[in-house]
Amino acid sequence: MESIKIDERIDITKEICPMTFVKTKLKLESMRSGQVLEVTLKGGEPLKNVPKSVREEGHKILDIRKENDHYKILIERR
Repeated sequence: MESIKIDERIDITKEICPMTFVKTKLKLESMRSGQVLEVTLKGGEPLKNVPKSVREEGHKILDIRKENDHYKILIERR
């Protein structure tokens, strides 16, 4: 995969649903269209629900990868 420029980062590993998506959504709303947000989160429910909700909002998931005991999701703001 080509190198992707990350514009903003948030860590929601200490959050539980639905706050995982709420914090992601608020961060995306503060960004410009085309910018990329890197979200660090836990597996399980957050990993299932955040990408699904982000897609429903019309944003694009660029990458999901496991890093140690967490996951990183790259989201391009619509």
